This record gives sequence, C-alpha cells and structure tokens, in this order.
Amino acid sequence: MSRSRRRSSDASISLTPMIDIMTVLLAVFMVTTPILTAGIDLDLPRAGRSALTGNDHAISVSVDSAGRYYLGEMQLAADNVVKRAVAMRGENPQLTIMINGDRHADYGAVMVMMGKLKDAGFQRVGLRTQLDK
Repeated sequence: MSRSRRRSSDASISLTPMIDIMTVLLAVFMVTTPILTAGIDLDLPRAGRSALTGNDHAISVSVDSAGRYYLGEMQLAADNVVKRAVAMRGENPQLTIMINGDRHADYGAVMVMMGKLKDAGFQRVGLRTQLDK
C-alpha cells in the first residue's frame, strides 16, 4: 500500500534577496567612495606645461602648509615616514616616491623629507607640481 507522492519542485531562483543585497552594496559603495578619494588639501606649485609619466607605482609623501608630513593620508613624523617607506621598498625595490609640497609649505620641511629619503637609499624621489596652463 505504498503511495507515491509527487512533489512539485520549483526550480526557479528568487531574485528578490539578490536584488536586496545588490542595493545594500550599492549604497555602501556610494557612501565610501568619496571618503577614499578625498586626500590632503594641498595647493601645489605650478611648473612646466608637460607631465612626467611612469609614476604609476609611486607612493605619495605630502608636506602641508603647516609642515606636517603625511604618507598617503596618514600623518606621521618625518622619521616614521621614512621607516614605512623603507618597509614598502622591501616589497618593491623600484619604488618611486613623489613628494607633494604645499605651495605655502616651508621649503626646508620639503627638503628635509627629500634628504631623509635619499639618505635611506631611495634613488627615485621626485617633487610633484601642478601643470601650468
């Protein structure tokens, strides 16, 4: 007396949970993207009409108008910037460092950073400027 039961299986995928997840991810990315692209507000000096190329793998060291040093967006003492840059060079021996000095920054503060990086053995250290239009 066995009865065979037939179950009707629904093989379709419910898109509602997937759409909910994508909506949440979209909202998260919309909120976090402006935070990631915000940088240190610097007024770079103007120089030249053409840009240098080949610095796609450069790290950025910034000196603001008050003479504070930044590696990326993290404020550090000058010696700590150099220590972290040396640690990064271990992963990439051809590391290029671009120093962004604010137009109103003390020239000595920019040159101190450049000198410390040169003393640490960095051969590829440059100064970033704004293109003159």
